[in-house]
Amino acid sequence: MTLVFKKTQGLTDKQTHYCPGCTHGIIHRLVGEVLEELGVLGDTIGVAPVGCSVLAYNYFNCDVQEASHGRAPAVATGIKRVYPDKVVFTYQGDGDLASIGTAEIVHAAARGEKFTTIFVNNAIYGMTGGQMAPTTLLGQKATTAQSGRDINIQGAPIRMVEMLGTLDRAVFVERVSVDTPANVRKAKKAIKKAFEVQIAGLGFGIVEVLSTCPTNWGLNPQDSLQWLRDNMMPYYPIGNIKDVKVEEAK
Repeated sequence: MTLVFKKTQGLTDKQTHYCPGCTHGIIHRLVGEVLEELGVLGDTIGVAPVGCSVLAYNYFNCDVQEASHGRAPAVATGIKRVYPDKVVFTYQGDGDLASIGTAEIVHAAARGEKFTTIFVNNAIYGMTGGQMAPTTLLGQKATTAQSGRDINIQGAPIRMVEMLGTLDRAVFVERVSVDTPANVRKAKKAIKKAFEVQIAGLGFGIVEVLSTCPTNWGLNPQDSLQWLRDNMMPYYPIGNIKDVKVEEAK
């Protein structure tokens, strides 16, 4: 019998805690597969955030350091500078990266810190009960915006990767989604390129992944995927924002 699929060695056998329909599991698998395919699992150090993926250290089959809320880029900076030969990545949600951690991610990108960030955007605070996040869409309801986000009160949602793409030392910036098999394949390609850029020593790389939160959106998993396509993708269009050729490494 021909083997067509096997579990990546990049993940442990521990069952995840994520809600049914949440796409964190898909994103975890893509990161694990990429690290395995690049042959760097034994030389990788991840940084887990505070948020839905706070327990990511249980799932990635590599060394993982926990960070305070929003401080994963600062922790990753320290790790990469002490161990420049290691592959370092942060795995962060929108509440962690785009709110309390805004300063850390902006200045890490501005400095061109040579680590990779996987940024999961589900447009809401997932772990703590569905509060409005910096990425919550206009009109989208949250526990702290029960009438929907109002641009005159809460301002407009932040497009993080577009903003980070304006920084010179952010050399690879892309937004992807995992709502369809085709987009999952594109997401893996982008994640792999982001790690290759780091391994080549070119600078900072970030991949934003549009994700679902069926529990806090109040939708079933299938409807959540459609809601993402109908509402998130028009405001957060997927595609490459900034790229660099790995061959340009000095």
